[in-house]
Amino acid sequence: MSVLTGKIREAKGKSAARKLRTDECIPAVVYGLKDNVSLSVNPKELKKLIEAKGRNVLIELKVEGDSADNRKVVLKEFQAHPLKPGMIHVDFLEIDVTKKIKVKVPVLLVGVSPGEKQGGHVNHIIRALEIESLPKDIPEKLEVDMSGVELNQMIHVSDLNLGETVTILNDPNEVVVNVHLEKVKEEKPEGEEIEEGAEDVAPAESKDD
Repeated sequence: MSVLTGKIREAKGKSAARKLRTDECIPAVVYGLKDNVSLSVNPKELKKLIEAKGRNVLIELKVEGDSADNRKVVLKEFQAHPLKPGMIHVDFLEIDVTKKIKVKVPVLLVGVSPGEKQGGHVNHIIRALEIESLPKDIPEKLEVDMSGVELNQMIHVSDLNLGETVTILNDPNEVVVNVHLEKVKEEKPEGEEIEEGAEDVAPAESKDD
């Protein structure tokens, strides 16, 4: 389990948040099993954990000044900076490691499809699967092997397997990825549209003087 440290955050508001970021920290909230906690964490340390073990990394959060010695949490959501890379606020969800939770796992395509080599277009439809499992069994990602996917073939959710400890909650009939030829619109010969348009014009009615 990955460890992340933090400090209880007493001051609230925009000015307090700006001061935290100046000190290379960001405001965060833990939505706990019994209580909610406002704290600050180092975004660089959190980024390292995510890069090493994925978006659903299980974290042992040790917060200085917290009533609990440590909390088992997962990343609930984060707010990114609108103009530059980096997080400016984070929400954590405290979990009971003995109970199953629902999370989303990224779907990655691996290899080159034979259908793509034949000129097919790979249409990656589902990029994240919703799953349910114990926290320790959450996979970092799901890799789909494309090396056997032929032209006009599709992979459904029901074709995927994450093992007995993980339940996929998506509709089994949903298409994850397919490979198909894109239809090319036939170009009409020059002048055809003008001729057709001319046929549609009704003859003018003559008027008696």
